Amino acid sequence: MPDEETPVERFLAPKVEEAREAGPKLSRSSAQRQRSLEGYFEAGNPPRWMERLAEIDRGIDNERRRLERAYRALREQCGPDGELFARRWRETAESWSFGRLNELIRQHNDWYPIERQLPISLKTRDYVLIHGRSYRRPVLGAEWVLEQFPAGR
Repeated sequence: MPDEETPVERFLAPKVEEAREAGPKLSRSSAQRQRSLEGYFEAGNPPRWMERLAEIDRGIDNERRRLERAYRALREQCGPDGELFARRWRETAESWSFGRLNELIRQHNDWYPIERQLPISLKTRDYVLIHGRSYRRPVLGAEWVLEQFPAGR
């Protein structure tokens, strides 16, 4: 009795065979690979580290444009008074907020080596350099602003 098919199995048997024949043939290696929901999502999108780096680069470009406008406007306001401009520009640089962008940079610095599976150098006990440079991005602050747009310019 256990070898007898149920009515449902008899009904589905031709459809199962038809589906097997109609579907694409998988290679042996494809059939052996484990499929996961994560793998499915990863296959359709760029990796998060790549998206994050693009967001950081766009954010830096946006901040640089905003700072350029503020720099020019302050230069016009102060006229020929270089000392006034320098003092006010330093104040502006100190008060400029990079909160969201710096959070992205911190996430990048924390997660990039893990997401890219960077090897660790046994000599330095740190992740290896990429093309001779560190993967770490510096957080932005007043020093960066004054480096990009000096107060004495």
